[in-house]
Amino acid sequence: MEPADMTNHGDDALSSRTGAPDGDDRLSEDRSLVQQRLAVRELIDTEVSYLHVLQLCASDIRSRLQQLPQGDLDVLFSNIDDIIKVNRRLLHDLQETASREEEQVQLIGNAFLEFQEELEQVYKVYCASYEQALLLVETYRKEPELQREIQGIIEAVLPQAGPSGLSFLLVIPLQRITKYPLLLQKILENTLPDTSAYAVLQRATSALQDVVTNINEYKRRKEVASKYTKVEPLSLRERLARINTHTLSKKTTRLSQLLKQEAGLVPRTEDKEFDDLEERFHWVSLCVTELKSNMAAYLDNLEAFLRFWPQDCNLEIPGGPVVQYCYLARDLQLQAFPEFKQQLEAQVWQPLCSLAKTLAGPQNLIKKRLDKLLDFERVEEKLLEVGSVTYEEEAARHTYQALNSLLVAELPQFNQLAMRWLGQILCTFVTLQRDLAKQVLQRAEDSLAQLPHHHLSEPAFRKLVEDALGQTSHQLHSFQENFEKVLPPPTTQPLLPGAERQVQALLSKYGPGKLYQVTSNVSGAGTLDLTLPRGHIVALLQNKDTKGNSSRWLVDTGGHRGYVPAGKLEVYHVVPSEEELRGQARPHRDFQHQTPESTSAPVPSVPTVTQVVAMYPFVARSSHEVSLQAGQRVTVLEAQDKKGNPEWSLVEVNGQRGYVPSSFLARAPSPAPWGWSLPS
Repeated sequence: MEPADMTNHGDDALSSRTGAPDGDDRLSEDRSLVQQRLAVRELIDTEVSYLHVLQLCASDIRSRLQQLPQGDLDVLFSNIDDIIKVNRRLLHDLQETASREEEQVQLIGNAFLEFQEELEQVYKVYCASYEQALLLVETYRKEPELQREIQGIIEAVLPQAGPSGLSFLLVIPLQRITKYPLLLQKILENTLPDTSAYAVLQRATSALQDVVTNINEYKRRKEVASKYTKVEPLSLRERLARINTHTLSKKTTRLSQLLKQEAGLVPRTEDKEFDDLEERFHWVSLCVTELKSNMAAYLDNLEAFLRFWPQDCNLEIPGGPVVQYCYLARDLQLQAFPEFKQQLEAQVWQPLCSLAKTLAGPQNLIKKRLDKLLDFERVEEKLLEVGSVTYEEEAARHTYQALNSLLVAELPQFNQLAMRWLGQILCTFVTLQRDLAKQVLQRAEDSLAQLPHHHLSEPAFRKLVEDALGQTSHQLHSFQENFEKVLPPPTTQPLLPGAERQVQALLSKYGPGKLYQVTSNVSGAGTLDLTLPRGHIVALLQNKDTKGNSSRWLVDTGGHRGYVPAGKLEVYHVVPSEEELRGQARPHRDFQHQTPESTSAPVPSVPTVTQVVAMYPFVARSSHEVSLQAGQRVTVLEAQDKKGNPEWSLVEVNGQRGYVPSSFLARAPSPAPWGWSLPS
């Protein structure tokens, strides 16, 4: 070896021992440092440009697309406002690192690690709605005029969008989130491995790659879920048309798997986490359904209440509190109550219907999960037995896993939001009720001072009302009892020709309490249903069918037995014969000593201009009739009407002439010491 070589070799050894870089290494480090700074500058500069484009989309372009429905704008721009908020904070942190050049790379890595979860949350929401936004773009292209308007607005704000227009804008967030790992990887490649920043930057790069992977997986799950959440209103024919050998094979396999599980031949997959979420979801659904049913009944009752206007009736009470009541009631009926109903429908009923509609998607998804779970279990069994599965079976496994993962991830949030939504609806309902009460009290403040008993306290007034209502209820009850004693027997449908013998047979067999009359024609649809004409008499055997349905009654017609709708039957009141009427009109006492002349008889046998007595009270319904009171003496002018019908008689009472039912009259008996009186 030459001396010069020895010298060089000694220099290399010295350089190696001291750790000082030689010229090539130093040049390589300087080159890496320059590339690193360029990569950092590219990251920050492109972030500034990206955020500027997002702000233009959210402010200028979205505000100018007024020709599009608000629903379309919500789909097109999705949660772009949330993305802007997150990226604005991220950009601020990245720009802050410029003042600390030596630690800049490490600070950049820490910034992305800090924003990892937020970036994943906002971007996966945007990516999930991206496909739906593209469908809207395709529909706009089918309308040339609308497409030209949209394109003109976009090119005026962003000339670089070019002919792509909306498609160019929509894809920008997707491109940006996938570019973050590449930008960080470029910085990492120009960072020395033995520096502290290298490990931080390596974790940040891996974290952003995980973010992109999770977003893609979430997007795939949403696509699978969107396929099964659609509830199509198909007719029976359309459902049958969709049945083929493939669907029959799948359903048969699932049924077989389910039967084997029920029989204990194969184990059932247990998922405690999902079962708890499903149970809570069903409780939420039940609450929404019950509240919707109750609210529908409440609105129906409110509608019936608003149709009733007692203040417009003639109460025949002059002046005083009645005038104040009518004025107040009319004021409330015209303004307060209609406004309350309108607010109730807009702020309670419509949100409740929207909430109930929102539940349909998860409900359908939970049902589909059960089907896919059966497919998954069958494929898992085959995988254990054979060791391999087909492409279709592998796709079935992935479908179940996607559905299950999506439900486990989002059902808790959905349940929480649904409960919050339901709570807000209930709070709104209570608030509207309270505001209505306050408004009614304000409107009634002036009128209340002029009403009687206004000086009483609320407990005293409540007791006064309860006592008054109790007394009135007792009076009405007494009046009802007295009224039923003097009320004429209720009218029935006329008997069919020749039905007297059938009625007598049923009467003798079952008694009067079991007889019913058909109020309208009955057409039997079932095997045991009867077809009967209006007015037919039947005997009740049982007030329900074999399934316990109380709307179908088992009856006997005297020849056949079968079922008749209960709503078309009413109790048949047996009309007494003439002999029975004479017996009822004759006083009970001293019955054996009455002569034939003193026996009561219907008016048709009474000659013209005869003095008779009203057996029952009668209220005139027109100017051609005259009212009667029980026991009142009546002069019969004609024992029939103008058409010769003996059921009506022309009479004179207290100087007034008119028609009354002949059956309400009886011949006045000879003078007797007890006279005539109302039934006690």
